[in-house]
Amino acid sequence: MHSLPIFVKLTGRSVILLGEGDAADAKRRLLERAGATIETDAEAPATLAIVAIEDEGEALAAIAQLKARGVLVNAVDRPAQCDFILPAIVDRDPVIIAIGTGGASAGLAKALRQRLEALLPATLGSLALALSGAREKMRARWAEAPSRRRAIDAALGEGGALDPLSGAGETDVRSWLDNAAGENEPPGLVDILIRSDDPDELSLRAARLLGQADAIFHAPDITPAILNRARADAVRVVSVVRPDWTGPGLALWLHRESDT
Repeated sequence: MHSLPIFVKLTGRSVILLGEGDAADAKRRLLERAGATIETDAEAPATLAIVAIEDEGEALAAIAQLKARGVLVNAVDRPAQCDFILPAIVDRDPVIIAIGTGGASAGLAKALRQRLEALLPATLGSLALALSGAREKMRARWAEAPSRRRAIDAALGEGGALDPLSGAGETDVRSWLDNAAGENEPPGLVDILIRSDDPDELSLRAARLLGQADAIFHAPDITPAILNRARADAVRVVSVVRPDWTGPGLALWLHRESDT
């Protein structure tokens, strides 16, 4: 990754916005939607600033002034000067999907946003709120976190009871819990044979399991590109032989044919 995506709560927080015109107006609307307090003075106390000044010299001077104070800057149409990027956004409150290209192409980010807008149902936000409201019931049904996580993963997977692209909502969450939906992969150790260093050549099952597993055992020659498809919080252990796994949870052994 060239940068770390984060979501910043701006409600009631000051953000400096410098400049006039269409670009500045667009950024102002975005900041207002996020609840930010907009400041137009470069000396105002703030940790974030957006510079939408058209004149090159004036813009660079403002950017330098802000950065000298330790303010993080987004410079419109000047990606080399940006400390942070404002992504294209798909808003299904409280679900927010951000698309960034590191400043390489705003047009590409926009095109992807438009495609995703057409794909994602309006019910996505209500599904998120329903899952949030059902946390205690889920904890009661699946007391152990790994089991609970796998049950949720199964429900939200393609074709699952709560498939996000199916239009699932609050009623579906209640029905899922009432019917004691199970896990899509039982706990234990699953062998994954890696035939290519290209993560795009992983089977659908392997990619899904990498996103679910609690522990990843892998041969030394398994590349980071493959391992990066696993959950960030999964335990990772280098192993030259198939390990013994007693759980709890789901573990994978990633290996090549020569390791078997």
